Amino acid sequence: MPKMIFVNLPVTDLDKSKAFYEAVGATNNPAFTDETAACMVIAEGSIHAMLLTHEKWATFTSKAIPDAHSHAQVLLCLSADSRDDVDAQVQKATAAGGKADPTPTQDFGFMYGRSDEDPDGHIWEVMWMDPAAATGEFPAEAEA
Repeated sequence: MPKMIFVNLPVTDLDKSKAFYEAVGATNNPAFTDETAACMVIAEGSIHAMLLTHEKWATFTSKAIPDAHSHAQVLLCLSADSRDDVDAQVQKATAAGGKADPTPTQDFGFMYGRSDEDPDGHIWEVMWMDPAAATGEFPAEAEA
């Protein structure tokens, strides 16, 4: 069985968060969704975001939930198929109520990345990398 990742995120308004993640392309898995949590499938069979109410989150850890609008513990990053797909993903997030570019845009020619912030302040980076660069074959202009 291939490895899967389940990113657990505390959210203040489960319905609003579900709507946001659906608007940016995730689908809800109702088998793992109830009034306290929602399983949002980002990449079928591999990447899932578990949206948890604060009450549900507290059943997993006694650690305080930081305000992700003012504190960051992780930056989540997803790959995209092209530079245009990076921009389109940030546009979708912004249209759904997210914040565009809470971190600096990165443009190295062979790699391009932007980010968006969900309604609870969690930052998702989106990046495209030239397939040749991904295998270690950097374009000549990137080596200079």
